[in-house]
Amino acid sequence: MVKRLAALAQRGPDRGDPEQERGDVPGWVLITVMTAGLVTALWLVAEPQLRAFFVSAVRAVHGP
Repeated sequence: MVKRLAALAQRGPDRGDPEQERGDVPGWVLITVMTAGLVTALWLVAEPQLRAFFVSAVRAVHGP
């Protein structure tokens, strides 16, 4: 059993199946689009608070 597993591990992935090499492209596209949508939605909701926070932080900085 161990010899058979070692032989399979040494052989590597099967190059005959093009579907195996392609990967999960639609899944990654969906994740990317959903992430962009979430960032956009959060930005629209939080923009006034983020802007006020940034302006407050910049005004609090005093030069030498």
